[in-house]
Amino acid sequence: MSTKTISIRRAKPDDIGMLSAVFEAAWREAYQGVIPGVALQKFISKRGPSVWRGMIGRGRGLAVMEFGDTVVAYASYGRARDRSLTVEGEVDELYVAPEYQGLGLGSRLFRAVRNDLADHGLARVGVWALADNHRARAFYETLGGRAGPEAIERVSGSCLPKVAYIFG
Repeated sequence: MSTKTISIRRAKPDDIGMLSAVFEAAWREAYQGVIPGVALQKFISKRGPSVWRGMIGRGRGLAVMEFGDTVVAYASYGRARDRSLTVEGEVDELYVAPEYQGLGLGSRLFRAVRNDLADHGLARVGVWALADNHRARAFYETLGGRAGPEAIERVSGSCLPKVAYIFG
């Protein structure tokens, strides 16, 4: 009998391959039909190992969730980059591999990230979701997020409406 544990920790360079796999699978699953196909493929193909190395070393938080020895989710976060959010902290990305969605792992990772931000004095947190990504919007609403500012996100030449969710 084997037991697998779920843990959350900071990303490290050895995680790049698994981070890339989670990113690609989650983006294909989440944004098919939301982001035009060519734009989606362009964006995914730009996220190579050098981008991940930069994300790991840039000083913003990059947390991974492991199931056993496999990275199944990640979140990128830190001080708010967008002043229109009117918050201190921001979750830039939070993605769970499709085969692990619906198990509460995303909620657990989001709470851990919010706690880390709060420990650094960033209690009010914002996160953007594409307006047509109804599942992401429902996820943030279920976690208690309040819809806030709206803006346009540019993804590989496509302009897509997005909405912010505010926590705290």
